Amino acid sequence: MGIKLKPKVFIALPIPPQAEAFIAEHCEYRKWDFKEPIPREVLLKEIVDMDGLLTVGGEIDHELLNSAPKLKVVSNISVGYNNFDLEAMKKRGVLGMNTPSVLDDTVADLILALVLASARRIPELDRYVKEGRWRRGYDGSFFGVDVHHSTIGIIGLGRIGEAIAKRAKYGFDMNILYYNRTRKFKAEKNLGAQYCTMDELLQKSDFVVLMTPLTPETTRIMGHQEFSLMKNSAFFINASRGQTVDEQALIEALLKGKIRGAGLDVYEQEPIDPGHPLLKMDNVVTLPHIGSATEKTRFDMAMLAAKNLVQALKGEQPLNIVDELSGVKF
Repeated sequence: MGIKLKPKVFIALPIPPQAEAFIAEHCEYRKWDFKEPIPREVLLKEIVDMDGLLTVGGEIDHELLNSAPKLKVVSNISVGYNNFDLEAMKKRGVLGMNTPSVLDDTVADLILALVLASARRIPELDRYVKEGRWRRGYDGSFFGVDVHHSTIGIIGLGRIGEAIAKRAKYGFDMNILYYNRTRKFKAEKNLGAQYCTMDELLQKSDFVVLMTPLTPETTRIMGHQEFSLMKNSAFFINASRGQTVDEQALIEALLKGKIRGAGLDVYEQEPIDPGHPLLKMDNVVTLPHIGSATEKTRFDMAMLAAKNLVQALKGEQPLNIVDELSGVKF
């Protein structure tokens, strides 16, 4: 009876030692162990003989699949999977997995941080103090706006959206509006969330939070028309994907006072260009795509991605196959 060979995998980014050790128990592996992202040409060479790939955000397309004829499984360390060419993966019979749920509360925390930082002008006033411009006297130049008892509108009430709504309701007594492909009756009952059209949400909300996945339908879902419907006192918050927003429309809305401000964790191009107009605006809070960036959450994501990878390669049912690839057989 022959010895069963372990599947071969490539780890395309540094991961916690515990996740690497788990993979080592079940697989042969090579890894990219540098802080800088792996160059595309290096990745294509490394995966030629691989059965599995652990990655975060790299394009899984025809070029990559053609470079890896043995590839069966791709495990993303992220909830988003817009880097998957789903049709190409279906055609080749390659499973794709992500890491939902473990980051929901962490991302929801960050959204509320963006809401508060935007409304109360935290980064702007932090610079004001540190630059030594604070003098005695109080002329109202520090004024922000209240978050409590205001109205938050959430576009995309998935798991993270519901976690945001829970914090808004029970932490700040906010009124909750939401727009979603399907109604969430449980959220309506438990959180008092009100379902409405997207136009109604934009017109009524003091804080508009965009939490949709990136799909062809949601690409640039926020454009000139949508920003024109918002209150000129409202704030726009985005921690979904940068491509869900027409950035030129957002810049125009901010410059012309169509909206009061914005809190952003994502951008059309990342990293954002240092000369980008959004970085020159005091009424825009800008973060470097850190929605899930806490030590514990990133550890949990890496462990879940490693388990997904190993389970699939062992022929077991992984927990987190993305919906569009759930019927793939290899």
